[in-house]
Amino acid sequence: MTQTKEVVRWVAGERPQAAKDELALEEPLEIQVDTRPVGVTMRTPGHDDELAAGFLVTEGIITSSKDLIKIAPHPRNSTNVINLFLRNTPDLERLKRNVFVSSSCGLCGKASIENVHRHFKPLKSRLRISSDVLLGLPEKLRKAQEAFARSGGLHAAAIFSAAGELIVSREDIGRHNAVDKVIGYGLLHASLPFKEHILMVSGRASFEIMQKALAARIPVVAAVSAPSSLAADFALESGQTLVGFLRERRMNLYAGNHRIK
Repeated sequence: MTQTKEVVRWVAGERPQAAKDELALEEPLEIQVDTRPVGVTMRTPGHDDELAAGFLVTEGIITSSKDLIKIAPHPRNSTNVINLFLRNTPDLERLKRNVFVSSSCGLCGKASIENVHRHFKPLKSRLRISSDVLLGLPEKLRKAQEAFARSGGLHAAAIFSAAGELIVSREDIGRHNAVDKVIGYGLLHASLPFKEHILMVSGRASFEIMQKALAARIPVVAAVSAPSSLAADFALESGQTLVGFLRERRMNLYAGNHRIK
């Protein structure tokens, strides 16, 4: 979603011009579980149910749509508060600890990886992906970025099949939110785990994105830009394939090279 704002355009050597510009919307969303707040994220409104569901998946609270009774907006603030009612009572204290570790990237890289692996085991997958499929993904992702084309201010994430078919794409002001949205889509459409799929992100690949992919059991993560060093370490220890700088018919393989043919 975007919003039109007044802007003054400056070009060196020319007279400033009044114009209109489309900016990406950014608003807070409070996520509640059984009416208890568990987190607040700054996001682009839209697909909030997927964002909230994906957040709970990637924090290890739920794994299936069967874990959800319903998702409902707050009766007094339906725009910025969403409530998820679960079939079983979750350990909210563990959720709060996980959120802290995720937001601070842990006390050190090794501790962060070990903490994630206590909840999400490394992958064992025999999936193979054609290099031609991977090289074709950036163009498919760009075509799906409608809001980015208007504003230039949104990140995108998409799930593709092993054959390169677009399953779902979402945009958000936050790259992690975009990933949560596509994972939440998978949960709400009973498509998880994404164990024979590719996650493609429009920016860089961070530790947290790799963690979220592992929670959804995604074996291959591809990014238009660079991965962080911890993301590469995490991929190696988690049995994931990590592709960076995937653009202009080129790519770098940082982990899991055996899956690319």
